[in-house]
Amino acid sequence: MKPEAIFGPVSVLALWTGFILLLTGFRRIRAVRAGRVPRNAFRLGESGEVPHDVTLSNRNLMNLLEMPVLFYVVCVAFYVTGNVGSGVIVTAWIYVGLRLVHSWIHLTSNRVIDRLIVFALGNFVLLAIWIWFIWRVF
Repeated sequence: MKPEAIFGPVSVLALWTGFILLLTGFRRIRAVRAGRVPRNAFRLGESGEVPHDVTLSNRNLMNLLEMPVLFYVVCVAFYVTGNVGSGVIVTAWIYVGLRLVHSWIHLTSNRVIDRLIVFALGNFVLLAIWIWFIWRVF
C-alpha cells in the first residue's frame, strides 16, 4: 500500500466536514428566509432564537472541527515520518467511519447514548492511533 493512501480517510473526513458546513449554511439561510429566526441571531454564533434543526447542524460542524484536528495532524505526521503502514490506514478508516456514524446519529435520531458510544469509540481509536505513532517514532 502506498503511504499516500493515508490521505484517503483524511480526504473523506474533510469532504464530510465541508458538506456539513454547507448544510449548516443552507439551514441558516432557509430559517432566516422563512422568518423563523431574525438575521442578527447569528451575530455571535448561536442564540436562543435559533431553531433546533439549525443549531444541531452547527453543533455537528463544531464536533467535526474539534477532535478530528488531532486526526489530521497524526495522519500527516505518519506520512512525513515515513511510518504509514496498512494497519495505520485501516485504523484511520475506522476512525473516519465512526465520525461519519456519529454525524449521522447526531443529525437524525440524535439519541444521546448512541451518539456518546460512537463518539467515545472514535476517541479511543484516535488515542490508539496517537499511541501507535509515538511508539513507531520514538
